[in-house]
Amino acid sequence: MLRAHDAILGTRLWQWPDESACAASAQRLARGLGRLAEPRSLTIELHGTLGAGKTTFVRHLLRALGIAGRVKSPTYTVLEPYASAGLAISHFDFYRLADAREAEDAGFREVFERPGLKLVEWPERVPGLWAGTDLALHIEVEDIAGDAHPAHEPAGEPARAVHVEAFSANGQAVLD
Repeated sequence: MLRAHDAILGTRLWQWPDESACAASAQRLARGLGRLAEPRSLTIELHGTLGAGKTTFVRHLLRALGIAGRVKSPTYTVLEPYASAGLAISHFDFYRLADAREAEDAGFREVFERPGLKLVEWPERVPGLWAGTDLALHIEVEDIAGDAHPAHEPAGEPARAVHVEAFSANGQAVLD
């Protein structure tokens, strides 16, 4: 979980005018993961309103990492595990949790302590559950004029602006 004193080592602004741009960003990030030293470990927080595109990005990233078959949202199960080429992947969605104690009681802290890729939707619901965040993606839905607006507003398929922040050497490495 991000803390106020975490230093930002690098930033990017990704523009997703459509879903293919989201997929291209996921593919770039997947290539970056391949550059990490073993054991590969990376925690990515995904921030955004309901419908902003967090789970869509995760689906594209998992596809880019070679995950075949159905990619389910963990909205009700909280955690969906995957594996690809020796990389353990944990996709969390903490939206339905009332507080961090529920996640702690479920044993999720242990998952964060192991190597692997952790993709975390709604991290603000479980502050303090893990030691550090490597990347944070802040996804904002934009209207045609480029102004941010709530994701639930009808406007066809609006563009997204994604502010990416790296908080570790691994986070910065996957962006380069």
